[in-house]
Amino acid sequence: MKTSHPSRRQFLRSAAALVAVPALDVTSVHGKEKTDPAAWIESLEDPVRKQFPGKPDLDAILGLFPRTTSQPAFDPEEIAAKAAKLQTRPTIDTGHPFLDLSVRTALAHVDATFQGDHPKYGVKSYAETRHDGFPPTIIATIDALSAWGLNQRAAVLFRYWLMNFVRDDGTINYYGPSISEYGQLLHTAHLLEERAGADGWWQDGLRPLDRIAELLLALRADAGAGGLIAGVPEADTREQVSKYFHNNGWVVKGLQSWASLCRRREAASTTKPEVVARIAGELKDDTLRAVKATWPADPNDWWLSPRVETTERPSRATGTRDASYTNYRYWPELLSSGILPAELARRVVQSRLTMGGQFCGMTRFEDHLDDWPLIEYLNGLWALGRTNDFLLSLYGHVAYHQAEGHLTAYEQVTFPPGKKRADYCLPCQLVTARAARRINRTAAPVG
Repeated sequence: MKTSHPSRRQFLRSAAALVAVPALDVTSVHGKEKTDPAAWIESLEDPVRKQFPGKPDLDAILGLFPRTTSQPAFDPEEIAAKAAKLQTRPTIDTGHPFLDLSVRTALAHVDATFQGDHPKYGVKSYAETRHDGFPPTIIATIDALSAWGLNQRAAVLFRYWLMNFVRDDGTINYYGPSISEYGQLLHTAHLLEERAGADGWWQDGLRPLDRIAELLLALRADAGAGGLIAGVPEADTREQVSKYFHNNGWVVKGLQSWASLCRRREAASTTKPEVVARIAGELKDDTLRAVKATWPADPNDWWLSPRVETTERPSRATGTRDASYTNYRYWPELLSSGILPAELARRVVQSRLTMGGQFCGMTRFEDHLDDWPLIEYLNGLWALGRTNDFLLSLYGHVAYHQAEGHLTAYEQVTFPPGKKRADYCLPCQLVTARAARRINRTAAPVG
């Protein structure tokens, strides 16, 4: 049955209506006693979270603070036209029209950002060639497209990326790929095949993926005492090569996913799937042993160092630059890897919630908000069954990381929100599409 879709004019009218949510007094939340915005910088607990002890309300959150304003990354009419034409499976139906609009707008940004099949991280300086191979761009894109049934496009883009950005030795053609991203790429292949099948990408993608898997197996074999792999944790901190927990957690998940995928496809991988699965299990055991040895058993000790090596203990989740990176990426990726038992995963979440790690659910980074890796935290919350915290972070993101009117999602916004701090980037825009699929009402949540 053919599904009717809004015209571009209807879409633009509905978009204008949805984003015209009147802002409440900036210093007032639900009629509570006014709070000095300057105190938010020093706050350890999220002041918005305290106002929603139960399920948060998106309309209320949209009215808490002035919406972020700045220039769109692309022509809003062109984005609206692309969004209106999208035919997703399932139909986008999250239960809130503004969230539905945000999902459509996010998906429409994929082809606007890519140059044909060639990836771009964002616009302006983020469109420079040096950023093209950034793995989270393709990881976010394939997850978002396949989650909403846009499978043919996902297959084309994934094949192109694997053929053009994976070198003969399995390394990624990018200036600072993290070890975790190698594992995430293997898991992305697993997700795409599970959701959409193998047509259009597997035949050519098998060998590049196999080279990635073999690289990770070789790194594990050479890991030495303790068994953890040392590597780059994040492009910005590529000089800080150490044995990071999030890196090893994602190597575990990536190799597990690769073993499962190769079994399903009966693939002629270099290393047999049962061997890959065994090595992944052994690395998981070693990583958990190291986490427990690093993090004191006292449940009141909030600081989990991101790595085995000694680190400076911060006063709060953003107390040092290293702590900020831990809060914004290393902890969330450790959560999303799924290797932590529930007790430890809950402790990580509690550390973020009680030691200055978020504001209105968004991620704090030093003196601003930075949400492009937020999906990793959201996935961790979902796995723990923390639906209300999941919704608060998702609602805060769509309300304030997206600009009012055209809904461009900037990599960073000011704290308190209201202005762009860094330019648009596609992984930040796609957070909404990836997360909202879990709460869509017309189909079961995706994995």
